[in-house]
Amino acid sequence: MKLTIIGAGKMGEALGRGILQSGLVTPANLTFTDIAQERVQTLAAELGATAASNNIDAVRDATLVILAVKPQYVAGVCQQIAPALPSGITVLSIAAGITLAQLAAALDREDLALARAMPNTPCLVNAGAIGLSFAGEASAKVRDTVRNLLMTTGHVEEVPESQMNAVTGLSGSGPAYIALLIEALADGGVLMGLPRAQAQQLAAQTVFGTAKLILETGLHPALVKDAVSSPGGTTIAGIAALEYAGFRHAAITAVRAATMRADALSGE
Repeated sequence: MKLTIIGAGKMGEALGRGILQSGLVTPANLTFTDIAQERVQTLAAELGATAASNNIDAVRDATLVILAVKPQYVAGVCQQIAPALPSGITVLSIAAGITLAQLAAALDREDLALARAMPNTPCLVNAGAIGLSFAGEASAKVRDTVRNLLMTTGHVEEVPESQMNAVTGLSGSGPAYIALLIEALADGGVLMGLPRAQAQQLAAQTVFGTAKLILETGLHPALVKDAVSSPGGTTIAGIAALEYAGFRHAAITAVRAATMRADALSGE
């Protein structure tokens, strides 16, 4: 497989690193291109990949192209590379809010397989949560190839495109919610006398450990909560305070607000 990543920002780099570490693509078959040429040269040299000087040269021999550019640049990049894309290859966009229909219109090629993904920032440490959708005509081989590539940087959930904005509102924006939670928990620890560094470490590890427990055991979050909540104990007192403050409602509303904003940005 010859992979081209257009856009050498944090997410493009994360995907490139994860894919190389998996061995699914060799450094010799990975090409980066970006308007920031110094950045591309540095990244390619570090990874042993190829740095292309322009998008058209970067895609001529590709079997899969990942568009990792900002949403406002997707249409222009697609129109630029469309004539140079080999027939039958796959184009995967990770640009937030860009629909498969918009991608198809910008490329204006019926001989391409199209996919859309919503990765999140934990992909930078190979712990991402990634939503994935395909245009209807994508073959099983294309689906397996794209899914396997993305799995190198995290967990992949294939969803209908109609649900992609909900993925954006939940896991795409979710790292910010969790970071806010960790910061707030650490503030609480500081309020109660813990040093800042220890409070933050304990808060972050608690979130990580709880998530790992739920993922590895398959336990419902309510059961994990109940297991910690002794009658008349400290945890149930804290939960009561969270419920009084509307914690659960706030989290649900945050996902809804972010999803609605994604709908608006997508023109849906």
